[in-house]
Amino acid sequence: MLTLNMLSSADKVAAQGVGSAYLELIKMLKKYASNSFIIKINSWKKSDITHYHTIDLIYYFSTFFRFYTGIKVGYVHFLPETLDGSIRLPKLIFAIFKRYVISFYKRMDHLVVVNPDFIDKLKTYGLDRKKVTYIPNFVSKEKWYELPIDEKNRFKDQLKIAQDKFIVLGAGQIQKRKGIDDFIALAKKNLDVQFIWAGGFSFGKITDGFDRYQEMVKHPPKNLLFTGIISREEMMKYYNLADLFLLPSFNELFPMSILEAASTKTPVMLRNLDLYHHILESKYLPAQNLKDMNKKLKEILNKKEILIEYQKKAEEVSKQYSEKALCKIWQNFYKNLLTCL
Repeated sequence: MLTLNMLSSADKVAAQGVGSAYLELIKMLKKYASNSFIIKINSWKKSDITHYHTIDLIYYFSTFFRFYTGIKVGYVHFLPETLDGSIRLPKLIFAIFKRYVISFYKRMDHLVVVNPDFIDKLKTYGLDRKKVTYIPNFVSKEKWYELPIDEKNRFKDQLKIAQDKFIVLGAGQIQKRKGIDDFIALAKKNLDVQFIWAGGFSFGKITDGFDRYQEMVKHPPKNLLFTGIISREEMMKYYNLADLFLLPSFNELFPMSILEAASTKTPVMLRNLDLYHHILESKYLPAQNLKDMNKKLKEILNKKEILIEYQKKAEEVSKQYSEKALCKIWQNFYKNLLTCL
């Protein structure tokens, strides 16, 4: 059997999509591929393949010891440009960090991207296109699923939300890149709708715009609830509570939150970024900007049959990116590495 060593610190910082993707992959491999792989977590012993999920400095140093790492696989969850609007660092340090990200990727024998659009972008940084493979994210139906209506209603009661109130849910770290400003503005334009943002400041004070957003969280519109950082179990309840999941991000790869929402049969509205076109096709409500989001939301409020259509599309997304659908892809990927490199 092949020995896989998973190097990651993603689960040390709460409420990150990187951590969710990492945990989902570990769980899936242990469940469906335990006869093919011996899986080690953050081990410093010899392995056939070392899969780097995060770019910690100590992991970078480990790439110089091939006898122990075996084949090095890097998971590309972000590019230098996706860091803009996420974290705030002095310009020189930020520039050095961005160069470090690409240097880390270049130390890998092979890279995995979660969105095919990023293959060409990596090429512009001097990375070999032939050494990049697209494997999408996925979520487990055992973890993310639709709750019975009575459980949804009980959760509404706990939050003191009227049973007939229309609920729009957003999720992710509170930062400019996530489009939180538009989310707040949309809440102010629709005071008869309950808005909820699930997530907080995972990177603390180095979050870009931390002081300003902290004030917004302390003094939100009366119809906007900020949950702060919550557990995956609580997050599942919030997806079920929502009539519509809205992710107004300006820059993403393949957010786990989209798949989690789809798995609970929650209709999805997204800022219409090019990167979604390939991975989601027409299975979401596209919106160009705040004005368009507001227009689409009012259309839904006046004609809720639209939600039924996009509930079905959410189910399609959930099936397309299920554990079983992705398990064979990952198994074949790891095994082929030994013959291709």
